[in-house]
Amino acid sequence: MLQEFKKFISKGNVIDMAVGLIMATYFGAIIKSLVKDIIMPPIGRMMGGVDFNSLKYVLQEASPASDSSAAIAEVAITYGKFINHIITFVIVAFCVFLVIKSINNLKKKEEAAPKAPPAPSKEEVLLTEIRDLLKKD
Repeated sequence: MLQEFKKFISKGNVIDMAVGLIMATYFGAIIKSLVKDIIMPPIGRMMGGVDFNSLKYVLQEASPASDSSAAIAEVAITYGKFINHIITFVIVAFCVFLVIKSINNLKKKEEAAPKAPPAPSKEEVLLTEIRDLLKKD
């Protein structure tokens, strides 16, 4: 069983998948930072100084602990973070679209490239030799 696992884990496509997953994770982190730190602040400023991360609809206010009751945490719908995630998703989806489109274009170019004619079969080579010998005589 250990040998089977070793064969499985050392296959090329498993390693490629792991590398792709690692790259996607860090690409996602870069895009999140792009949205949160670069794109959203100017948009928030144009909208009157709004910080999208702090946009929320409070369902229940937080209350501190007192002698007779325990502390109650705030219950809120944080729609500003949701907006950030939507923008992040759109950017990532667009980047994936561009990558896939580039790969498809490369495949089309490879398919369109003229291929060398196939080598003649053994019979054709033999017949050509016979023809050439008969021409000499």
